[in-house]
Amino acid sequence: MPRESFDHKLRLLQDELLVMGSMVGKAIARAIEALKDRNLEMARQVIANDLKINEKRYKIEDNCLELLATQQPMAGDLRVIVAVLSIITDLERIADHAEGIAKIVLMLGDEPPLKPLIDVPRMATKIDDMLRRSLTAFIESDTEAAKKISAEDDEIDNLYDQIYRELLLFMLQDPRTISRATYLLWVGHNLERMADRVTNICERVVFMVSGRIEEMNVSKY
Repeated sequence: MPRESFDHKLRLLQDELLVMGSMVGKAIARAIEALKDRNLEMARQVIANDLKINEKRYKIEDNCLELLATQQPMAGDLRVIVAVLSIITDLERIADHAEGIAKIVLMLGDEPPLKPLIDVPRMATKIDDMLRRSLTAFIESDTEAAKKISAEDDEIDNLYDQIYRELLLFMLQDPRTISRATYLLWVGHNLERMADRVTNICERVVFMVSGRIEEMNVSKY
């Protein structure tokens, strides 16, 4: 395959990665919207759309494997392909966590809200921002941006700590809130794990550029 054709296929891989990232971002936003509005139909849509995200992952994976099987990519190109394979796995896992939140919405059903949701949507907004920027850092081979984004995981951990303490207080003060508080804790944990996956993406950006695996901002959970 001529170099120009190979570069074109590599760019298509990156474009498809961005499409998958957009699908995942929408899943996060819709899962949280379903939670805030107790919109069971939207929650079901998030769950159903997870299959489309999985299909997108498999399509990108097949394209990566085809390039590896039919070409002999040089070291830099090989790292790009390996990074894409890793990132689509993390994107799929993030989508799985969004699906998990949607399933929690169905479990909550029509139970009255325990409290106004403030920190949970704040976590989701921050994670979506980190995700979009991490994918931009990948496309632009921006290791400094990747490292900065990874460091922001501490903000997510702090928000989760705040949610945990507040919900624990609810449970201690009124045992009748335990079920609803536990569901919200699960939501917070799903969001916290999403941020860890974004950190993985940032690590792959550094690997792609430098060839070194650097473990960034290890989660305390």
